[in-house]
Amino acid sequence: MIKNTLTLLALSTLAFTGIGLAQNVYSIPFASTGNGIELTVENTSATAAQNVTVRVSNIPSWLGFTAKEWTIKEIAPGGKDLALFTFSAHNSAPVGRNHTLTFTISTPSGQMWIKEVTFAVAAPERFELLQNYPNPFNPSTTIAYQLPAKSRVILKVFNVLGQEVATVFDGQMEAGYHQDTWSASAASSGVYIAQVVALDDRGNRWVARR
Repeated sequence: MIKNTLTLLALSTLAFTGIGLAQNVYSIPFASTGNGIELTVENTSATAAQNVTVRVSNIPSWLGFTAKEWTIKEIAPGGKDLALFTFSAHNSAPVGRNHTLTFTISTPSGQMWIKEVTFAVAAPERFELLQNYPNPFNPSTTIAYQLPAKSRVILKVFNVLGQEVATVFDGQMEAGYHQDTWSASAASSGVYIAQVVALDDRGNRWVARR
């Protein structure tokens, strides 16, 4: 779970802790749900702060937030409160690439603060060949798999006699989720088996059939 702490020095002035400091890059597990970000808002002014709104933006399509806005009804003088955001990361997320979310904190009087949170989606923990879909199919099906590291991938289709029917893909793939479509329009009706062989730069080799 991601937990990031944001502190606003005073809601009566545009002061913010952390400006100029190095930005941490947080890691999100691959294809994960229930991730959370906690932003702590502190009121060091002499008056209560009411209806403080925290909104997240710059959200990529492969990140799903339960809610994009959080409202704190009141923060007493010298008090603090949390803005809580939960989200999931789709398996289509690019692995290992930094992305920055923008959190805007505002008050009804027009004051505004910005906090940026940078993260990267981690690679899958294991190699896996997923169930093709649709199944049964006519005339094409999608074969999906995930890689824990950049690898040379060879995706082939065999018949039940073990004879090679088609090479669907042969080339380099980055870590993460991938899919290819096999058209069986030139093949006879029957049962077929997909095989993925992956070899990374460290010599690790994975083989799976389904």
